[in-house]
Amino acid sequence: MSDANPDYFKVNRDTWNQKVAIHAKSDFYNMDGFLAGETSLNQYELQALGDVNGKSLLHLQCHFGQDTLSFSRMGARCTGVDLSDDGIALAQKLAKDLQLDATFVRCNVLETSTHVKEQFDIVFTSYGTIGWLPDLKPWGKMIAERLVSGGVFYIVDFHPLVWMFDYTSGKAVLRYGYNQKEVIYEEHEGTYADNDSSIVSKEYGWNHGLADVISALTEQGLIVEFLREHDESPYDVLPDLIENENGLYVTKDRLYPLLFELKVRKP
Repeated sequence: MSDANPDYFKVNRDTWNQKVAIHAKSDFYNMDGFLAGETSLNQYELQALGDVNGKSLLHLQCHFGQDTLSFSRMGARCTGVDLSDDGIALAQKLAKDLQLDATFVRCNVLETSTHVKEQFDIVFTSYGTIGWLPDLKPWGKMIAERLVSGGVFYIVDFHPLVWMFDYTSGKAVLRYGYNQKEVIYEEHEGTYADNDSSIVSKEYGWNHGLADVISALTEQGLIVEFLREHDESPYDVLPDLIENENGLYVTKDRLYPLLFELKVRKP
């Protein structure tokens, strides 16, 4: 843990700008397959959101827009926001190259309502997002502002238990609090999409328990439709995971969940 640099978002933004080119070329993001028409979406979000054709969708922390554009291919009218300049630039290029009608906005996700005034049928975020935010209350407020009445917010993300471990040594070492208010600073070579890349990732993050996630939304009047927990992940991004018969990744002992899903609705 460190408070060495108070401008956490600037450091994180610089790191994510460096990641974009590496990620775009990685097997993890399978750009050739995506450009050929393959979806980047996983079973969880596809099942939870169902038919999005004709619906408006706001994708928070969209990286370089593959998921946003996958929803666009399904007929949704999409807007994606992200902190990274390079991520948004690539997302805009992909939308143009693929001739998809999607809008991308470069902003801090907590400031989305300043830059995006439309309200949406669906607000969506996934896989490694809320840990970059120091406080979820303004996040929940922004989500409620951006939803139409009857609209849904859906998140699928790594379970808070996953973030109690330090993985920088290549092993899972229990180190952080489940509801840790102090900032966590990590510096390591490589990235989850390419462990062998020369990038030095400098990252500030925060741990939020499920109660904090849910409360940030229900305090804004949003109503929980479901909360689900899963001991498997579509991504092999943690040490010592093994692939199961469904093509998903699990810990050897399967003692704790790796993912959670949460869907809420605005009355």
